[in-house]
Amino acid sequence: MDVMKTLFLNPPSYDDFDGGAGSRYQATREVWSFWYPTWLAYPAGMIPGARLLDAPPHGYTVDKTIDEAKGYDFVVIHTSTPSLRMDLRTAEAIKAANPGAIIAMVGGHPTARPEEVLTLSNAVDIAGRKEFDHSMLEVAEGRDLSTIGGISYRRNGAISHNPDRPTLSDEELDKLPFVTEVYVRDLDYLKYNSPYCQYPYVSMYTGRGCPARCTFCLWPQVTQGHRYRVRSPENVFEEVSAMKAKFPKMKELFFDDDTFTADPARARRIAQLLKPLGITWSTNSRANVDYETLKIMKDGGLRLFVIGYESGNAQILKNIKKGVGLDRARRFTRDCHDIGILIHGTFILGLPGETQGTIEESMRFARELDCETVQVSLASPYPGTELFEYVTANGYLAVDPLLDQAGYQKCTITYPGLTNDEIYGAVERFYRSFYFRPRYIFKSVKKMLSSREECARLLKEGMQFMSTMRQRRNQTTAQQAA
Repeated sequence: MDVMKTLFLNPPSYDDFDGGAGSRYQATREVWSFWYPTWLAYPAGMIPGARLLDAPPHGYTVDKTIDEAKGYDFVVIHTSTPSLRMDLRTAEAIKAANPGAIIAMVGGHPTARPEEVLTLSNAVDIAGRKEFDHSMLEVAEGRDLSTIGGISYRRNGAISHNPDRPTLSDEELDKLPFVTEVYVRDLDYLKYNSPYCQYPYVSMYTGRGCPARCTFCLWPQVTQGHRYRVRSPENVFEEVSAMKAKFPKMKELFFDDDTFTADPARARRIAQLLKPLGITWSTNSRANVDYETLKIMKDGGLRLFVIGYESGNAQILKNIKKGVGLDRARRFTRDCHDIGILIHGTFILGLPGETQGTIEESMRFARELDCETVQVSLASPYPGTELFEYVTANGYLAVDPLLDQAGYQKCTITYPGLTNDEIYGAVERFYRSFYFRPRYIFKSVKKMLSSREECARLLKEGMQFMSTMRQRRNQTTAQQAA
């Protein structure tokens, strides 16, 4: 069957904007980082002759991207709530240069608000909702749009919404192409970096969905669902076993599943299969994994967990339906320290119930846990999430959109007794509270003395971090003066 010549595009973005097709959280980055556009890589591997273009890490300007897109019949653009306006301008420029092209937008925002995406710009013909792998394949095959599940589309000036597609089953996930083959074909893996992974790293998924019910989390609520659907351990092993040859300089593999440890028996099995390969890997987890599973995973090559602690206040954790309490998180963290598993701990400021006092609690909790590194984010109410419904229903949405015109993230939530500016300002205070401790500084100096490479990395990231904090202060000053 003939198919359209198809381009999957993670479009050009703001300077230092950490978002797009592979990012879980769109914000101004503190240090250099780019995430793999994995969601686009799946359908790019399914359509003969398709190409995946990840513009930001590969230095593609808007003009260069438009010039590339001229040669394609079908262009699929991954967008997000913060980057939507800029991405629509890119779509319009592509349509102006290539009027015959069909343009689709995919991602969380087109799923939550397909009508808005199609209404905001006539350049967009299709909004691909939820898991769009097979929807985009069927569009490329030239099928009648009215027969394709999971899309909204414009035809003759009217907008139609087809029924959702069923989420892919375990068996169907095993049949998807290996994204690492698309990476090798279309991307330069040396242009990707994660601040908590060893460079260079490669990222992939072993499953989709998350059983947790956190009210702020975009992917499970909007695109992937709450049932953890998984590839078989053998299928994962088959892809991983070929990666050393494909990425000879790779130092770490990252499994980007929402919660890789949601099925402990499967996590143990994958670790046991990977052990003979000698690959170092890291993954996302919740702070509730049992000691024996942790030991098996560490023995199988696990180096680091990314853990969403979110807050040090018990009531806030209940408000957001976290499902893991403070004491369980403490015990899990002690177990990881004992076994030698590192932790990148993530916290969010501005969740429901936040006060100046709870922010201080979270800072103390972070210092107590003493993770390897931390990330402090602003609560961002994405359309389609319970958090968005909560803040809009209660009048707590202070500003819209999530970014200013320069691409810097804004705090959009304000509470009685706690303004959005106060929440925003607490981010830097949190970082300083954690990183400027004598204990942490001493540990960092020891690491720097252990290797020249580690010394160079920490110094570079430290300079980037300080520069970002300075830009944040300048932004706050400019906003207050306006």
